[in-house]
Amino acid sequence: MKLETLVQSFELEVKTGSDQLHQEVTGGYAGDLLSDVIAHSARGNVWITIQTHPNIVAVASLKDLAAIILAGGREPDPETLKKAAEEGIPLLISLLPAFELIGRLYQAGVPGIVSC
Repeated sequence: MKLETLVQSFELEVKTGSDQLHQEVTGGYAGDLLSDVIAHSARGNVWITIQTHPNIVAVASLKDLAAIILAGGREPDPETLKKAAEEGIPLLISLLPAFELIGRLYQAGVPGIVSC
């Protein structure tokens, strides 16, 4: 499934990386502990989190994630927006709480972690 399909289907607000929405989503990962995301997420995953600080961009870049989705309508810190734009990382916002968003993504066909 393409990232742009998720953006449209889930009415995600695109904060950065609108030119990267053509990417194929390989699966999803949810977590707020950065070391856990580094250890267990896979290339092409969308990452659902409530963290808004700039370090989330570094993790997404390191792991070559398709996008970061901030759940619950959380807004990224200004420095996070700047860093995500510089790195070309799609930073998306969902108004849905994390638990509901994850369930809906799974029902739409986004699997859990899939190694690539």
